Amino acid sequence: MICNICPRECGVDRGLGHKGICGETDVVRISLVSKHMWEEPCISGNRGSGTVFFTGCPLHCVYCQNGVIANENRGKEVSVEELAKIFLEQQESGAHNINLVTPTHYIKQIREALIIAGNRGLKIPVVYNTGSYEKVDSLKLLEGLVDIYLPDMKYFSADLAMKYSKAPDYYEVAFKAIEEMYRQVGKPEFDSDGMMKKGVIIRHLMLPGCLDDSRKIISKLYERFEDSVYLSIMNQYTPMPGIEKRHPELANKVTDRDYDTLVDYAIDLGVENGFIQEGETAKDSFIPDFWVE
Repeated sequence: MICNICPRECGVDRGLGHKGICGETDVVRISLVSKHMWEEPCISGNRGSGTVFFTGCPLHCVYCQNGVIANENRGKEVSVEELAKIFLEQQESGAHNINLVTPTHYIKQIREALIIAGNRGLKIPVVYNTGSYEKVDSLKLLEGLVDIYLPDMKYFSADLAMKYSKAPDYYEVAFKAIEEMYRQVGKPEFDSDGMMKKGVIIRHLMLPGCLDDSRKIISKLYERFEDSVYLSIMNQYTPMPGIEKRHPELANKVTDRDYDTLVDYAIDLGVENGFIQEGETAKDSFIPDFWVE
């Protein structure tokens, strides 16, 4: 059956072993299973978020920090049954939640695995960690299975989205996707330890020289959702090797001045539910050490 799971709608029959624009067949491949300590505090807590990094990606951002798994042929094949077992093992290890990283192109397989794991006792929250280039109809397959959505909102400008992700419709697609995520899980809920049980945290990674675009994103999100979602404003952009040759404007980190200006702008708008980053966050230690297979 041809694949139209994501907005690229490449129409490849991944079931026959052909690779879609995501770079993957319909056999699930994962590049890392870990307990991640560097997500937002209400996700990582003190025991870590049970991340499962999926190989491949339909978006292919030119500056991707996880490009080694998004754009290269790396990863370990797992069956749906094995994926369900991984979820349960993460729960047994004490992880606060299951964190599905770059899951878009495996939505159907993830759905099956979550149902299996749920029938076998999976109780911790499930986090869907995505670049937000998602189809609403595909997200509906996850209703009742995902507790926390952790979407990006990368660009407002179609020109930037085209230049860096070849997705000029990114903003419109991502905004509709986030509205569907919010419809499914609603306003944030936390347990007695301050860990999120349900809700949406929208991440925005500032890019160097893109302050005006960032302002528009924060403004549009707050206008639509106010404090019924959390906004995570991130300054951890890390220039990857070789980026200066292809996109010299992305060869530097985000300046403290631009980041502080954006944070002040969000506060002036009235944003109260949010996360900001302080100190030296743009460094290689935030990039996981992926398996090489």
